[in-house]
Amino acid sequence: MHVIIAGGGIGGLAAGLMLHARGIACDVFEQGSEIRELGVGINTLPHAIKELAEIGLLERLDHVGIRTHELTYANRFGQEIWREPRGTDAGFPYPQFSIHRGRLQKVLHQALRARIGDSHIHTGCRLGSWRQDEGGVTAYFFNRDGAHVRTITGDVLIGADGIHSTVRAALAPHEGPPAWNGIMLWRGALDWPQFLDGHSMIVAGGMSAKLVLYPIALGERGDTRLTNWAVAAKIGEGGISPRKEDWSRAGRLEELLPHVRKFAIPGVDVAHLIEATSEFYEYPMCDRDPLPRWSQGRVTLLGDAAHPMYPVGSNGASQAVLDARSLADWLVRADHPAQALIAYEQERAPMTAEIVRLNRKGGPEGVIDAVEAIAPEGFQRIEDVLSFERRMAIVRGYASTAGFAKEQVARSASMAPPAPANSNRAA
Repeated sequence: MHVIIAGGGIGGLAAGLMLHARGIACDVFEQGSEIRELGVGINTLPHAIKELAEIGLLERLDHVGIRTHELTYANRFGQEIWREPRGTDAGFPYPQFSIHRGRLQKVLHQALRARIGDSHIHTGCRLGSWRQDEGGVTAYFFNRDGAHVRTITGDVLIGADGIHSTVRAALAPHEGPPAWNGIMLWRGALDWPQFLDGHSMIVAGGMSAKLVLYPIALGERGDTRLTNWAVAAKIGEGGISPRKEDWSRAGRLEELLPHVRKFAIPGVDVAHLIEATSEFYEYPMCDRDPLPRWSQGRVTLLGDAAHPMYPVGSNGASQAVLDARSLADWLVRADHPAQALIAYEQERAPMTAEIVRLNRKGGPEGVIDAVEAIAPEGFQRIEDVLSFERRMAIVRGYASTAGFAKEQVARSASMAPPAPANSNRAA
């Protein structure tokens, strides 16, 4: 069997590695002139890290990322709403990694080059069209100028070509552009003095105004970390995005700073951190409605091409890795490629569709929205606003749907040292 993969991002590279591990040949085609280390920080969850560890990548990930120890959800004043251990600290056999998206992509790319060879990884190749019959699928690739550069025939074509997928557009020709929810996301990273224990995440504020902080690598000194920050704020009513979804479009400080000033996080000068970041990026928060089908004959979708979702709950890259493992497993044991694609779709599509819908409601971070709806100006005791059981139901319900639920020792704010009282912010 031979598989053609359109897209050299995390999903496409992971698919190549999973196929190789099962003895299936593949070629990966990336439309860019090189496979670049794009983006800033992401989190990859234990169930996805398990799959990468099983193909020998855990040690390399430890070199370039941070094993996440703890996650705290807070309101915009930094008052704790929920806290829980993560990864191995939560009892999982594998860690959660906070990592630079580009460095994760580089780990996957280097591993794939070593295993299948550079001759099977092609850059400057944009998928233009394909045709299929009972004997196989033939894909036609073009360069940036529109000139035909490659024709290749295989048994399966995987569209791992992102939210603007050419393959998806052909399978769902009337879908239209991605849907924007009116929220803009700004992201950057900077070497910065570590906060908390240097292995922890903070998510503060709800969907209309959110701040996320976490380290993604060791810093230049022992007391610093490469610190990822993200700010999300509602700037429009939604619909079609005013700016194309592009991971490398630079953000503007004058547009961002008014939103930053809404947050007060103890121990972190957020405004100073962001002002000191020389370059950061903006991205409209977009997704697409789940498709009724991902596959047609010998052609299927994977990762963001199959299920683009809001970047909440640390699930985008993780679900792409899980897609890759599932698809490779079905291909290696099915009698016919089309049977494998149907089985893969039936396994993965319902779960990812539900994650897309939950992310629209805030995912596990919806617990912050629930508290802020009742106590928008803060609180004295979190238990007086929302009980431990109700908060746990929101967070655990999402984890169960996303496939990484585990009984953890979660600690509510009432169990932790009380936040400093602030009378003018008390509900």
